[in-house]
Amino acid sequence: MAGLIHVYCGDGKGKTTAAVGLAVRACGAGKKVLFVQFLKSDASCERRVLEQLEGVELAACPSHIKFTFRMNEQEKQDCRQRCAALLQFVQNEIASFGCVVLDEIFPAVSAGMLGQQEVLQLMANKPHDVELVLTGRSAFPAAIEAADYVTEMKKIRHPYDYGVPARKGVEF
Repeated sequence: MAGLIHVYCGDGKGKTTAAVGLAVRACGAGKKVLFVQFLKSDASCERRVLEQLEGVELAACPSHIKFTFRMNEQEKQDCRQRCAALLQFVQNEIASFGCVVLDEIFPAVSAGMLGQQEVLQLMANKPHDVELVLTGRSAFPAAIEAADYVTEMKKIRHPYDYGVPARKGVEF
């Protein structure tokens, strides 16, 4: 059966949550899953459940990561190198998995940590039977055009707008 490309984008909550749900469903169906997170630390709580599932491989995350606009030049360079290494790992290993999730890849592109062409090349060259999921707030038009599924999460209201910080187990 052919694998398709999913894009979960937009400014609303639920992009990672949807990707985790699809990863769990794929794992439940016996598919081997690779879950890669760009621009996230290992504090994201979804990792605790995913790492317990046999058949799910998590790419390593740093213990802490700043928002890119708060990074100094050395931190940005280190982040670019990490993102490039993660994408290279995915390119090398994608054929070994039935489902690959690239969580927060679009913010990595919009922050200049990865190039659009690299992402488009991965999308175009994915193996026929691999389900590929890309998430993030700012999906670029060519990625949207290349995807089979595009779901936009639209924020109507969010507690962060009136001062409620991100809550463990809900937003991270």
